[in-house]
Order: sequence, then structure tokens, then C-alpha cells
Amino acid sequence: MRSIVPSAAVLRQKYALVSSLRSQGFTVRSFEDGRTQPGDLFLIAEGEVPPAPARTVIIGDKGRHVSPSRDGSPARIAFSSEDAAVGNGFVRALVAGAETPTAADPESLALYALAERVAAADITVLINGPTGTGKEVLARHIHLSSDRRDGPFIAINCAALPETMLEALLFGHQKGAFTGASSGGEGFFRAANGGTLLLDEIAEMPIQLQAKLLRALQEREVVPIGASTPQAIDVRVIACANRDLQTEVAEGRFRADLYYRLSVFPLHTKPLNERRQDIPALAATMILRHAGNRVSVPWPDAAAIEALVRHDWPGNVRELENVIQRALLFAAGDTIGPEHIVFDRAPTPLAANDQPVATPTTLGNIVQMHEFQAIRETLVACGGSRIETAKRLGISERTLRYRLAKAREQGEDITRHHNQAASA
Repeated sequence: MRSIVPSAAVLRQKYALVSSLRSQGFTVRSFEDGRTQPGDLFLIAEGEVPPAPARTVIIGDKGRHVSPSRDGSPARIAFSSEDAAVGNGFVRALVAGAETPTAADPESLALYALAERVAAADITVLINGPTGTGKEVLARHIHLSSDRRDGPFIAINCAALPETMLEALLFGHQKGAFTGASSGGEGFFRAANGGTLLLDEIAEMPIQLQAKLLRALQEREVVPIGASTPQAIDVRVIACANRDLQTEVAEGRFRADLYYRLSVFPLHTKPLNERRQDIPALAATMILRHAGNRVSVPWPDAAAIEALVRHDWPGNVRELENVIQRALLFAAGDTIGPEHIVFDRAPTPLAANDQPVATPTTLGNIVQMHEFQAIRETLVACGGSRIETAKRLGISERTLRYRLAKAREQGEDITRHHNQAASA
């Protein structure tokens, strides 16, 4: 984590900000002790001389504005106590590196502190949580906090790779090992040697391949396709899942022995609506990320932040990033107001008789709703069989799994609705 050096004036005026940065893992040094280092970042008050302009943030308390550092000039920000939640988030984003996770909610801060302790032990980690809650961000944080930080960090999505090629992509292959193998391939395990391999959506890995993954984890070696001699590997594996793997084990879709091998230390990311104190800080980070070359970065006012905090966020952090990018598009001035906040899917309001009120929708939403409805009806007609459902719809079972996962991401669990209908 980076080190910050606040001036005495900043400590007096913005002590809560400095305390917040310390709680997020930043090392806080002092101007007076003379122990500043070349990479330190300085926080000074308006009127003070920047020690190193390109690594300085000038903080004021009059007005409300933020300007990132450009061409070696200091970054500047001003905010009052009423805007502290967003202001503190902007300062954190200005001093943090691109890979530094954003957290302000106490539970999120505790999770990242625990992740740093896990990083110190070279053990396998399983991260479970809904889609879009920052599992890969957490995995990268573990990698960068570990002794493997200088090694490669390779993230692959097990659901996105062709099932027929997954083994070769993971473990490598020799030239001529199969049709089309005109040259050899080292595979992701050997490519990640000395570093970390993230296996995202591990629940989508075919069960016949899970045995080979188990052996690779146990023996710390892989056998490329077409080879007879194992190749030693030195890789830390972090697995991510958006489904409960214990349920997958109970239903026979995931190997129990692999589950226990992966789950040496399980971590869990929570939905965004269960850590709402993260929202202002995340919004500030995303505004700076997507503001481009604007001279003045738009500041979200209190009403805009309230609208963000009150939303239910079925798409989690990914949805929040969509909303922020739209807000930057709509806000031509220096303020983001509630009129600039457009959600992917607003919560359905209820009329006086508790019946849903019709809300406008987009063409994309209409197509998606029809797609989900077709899958739901076919699933019911096939008695819940995914294989038969995929056949009737003319798609592969893998594509069906994609569609079901997409529905869950949008807050609609089609399989759960089917199970409820079947038990009714």
C-alpha cells in the first residue's frame, strides 16, 4: 500500500480524512520526523508549498471541486464536512494506485484486511459471492499483497473458454497432440509460474476436468496433453464462484475433494446493497476513472448520492459503473444531480393497491425479457431438465448456463422460479 504524508494543517482540518485513509491500509508518515521516502504522496492545505508537485494533493475547504494532477502539476480538491463521504473518496482515488481496491464500509475494510493476512500465507483461496461484487479485485489484491507480487497474475474465466480446449489451455499441450496443434502451448498454469492463477467461475468447469485440476493442486505439477512427463509448477491458485459450491457438491455437479482442496481459506464478497457505505467512495473512484480529460471533474451532489445509496443494485458494482458513465455523459456542468442518475433497471414502484406500476422499458430490456420468458417456459415444460431445455431452444447447455447466469445477474433467478412453481 502507498504511503501518504499529510501536513500539520491537513491533520488539523481533515483529521477524519487521514484517519479514513489509515483505516484503508495507507501508511501515514509525518512531515516533521524527516522520514519521507521517494514514493511518498503529500497532502497539503491551500497556501502551502508542494514538496513534490506531481505527487501532491492540495486540499481546501471552500467550495466543492476536484482536479487530477496533469503535466506534473499538483492535484487539487476542496470540500466541506457535508461532502466528506464523496470528498474522502476522491482523495483516496487521487492517491491510490490503479490496483488499489476501493472500500469505505467497515465490513469491506475488514474483508481487505483479512485478505492481506491471507496473502502472507501461500495457500489456496476460494472467493464466493454474487456476480459483479469485486471477486477479481479481491483476488488481485491478495496477489499484490503477497510475496508473489512480482510474478504474473493470470485471470481466466472457466465459463468463457471453449470446453473442448479448456484442458489444453490450462495444462498445456505438445505439438501434434491433437488436430490443429501445429505448435506446443505452455498453458495457463505454466504461464503463471511464480505468480497467481485466478480461476473465475470455477463452478462451470466440466466435472471430468476437475479431477485433473485436483491433481495439479495436490502434486503441484501438470501433465501437458501429449506428454508423459509431469512439469513442476509453482503457482498460487485463487478460485472464484458466484454459486454456492457446497450446493453444487450436494447436487453432484462439483467434486467434493476439489471443493475442500480449493476452500483452504474461503472469503465472501457481499452484494453492493449490503455495504452501502462503499457507494460514495466507489462513485468517486469511477468518476475520476471515466472523466477523461475534463478540466473540472463533475461532483455528485447530496441528492445524487442519496439516489445511489437507496438503489437496490441487482447488478452490483458493474451496474454502478454503468450508472456513473451515463451520469458523466448527461452532466455537462460541474455537478452530477439526481436527474443524471439513470439505472439499468429501477425498482418496481407499488401503487396504492400494492400492484406494480407500469414502468417504461428499452428495446434491449424487451428482447431480454422475452428471452428469459422463453427459457422459463421451456424449463417448466422439460420438468427442469437443462439438457432437454437446451435441445428444445436449439442452443448448447453451456449457452443455457450463460443465459441463466445473466438472468441471475439482472436479479431474476429463473431456476428458483421453476422450483417454486414445481413445488406449488
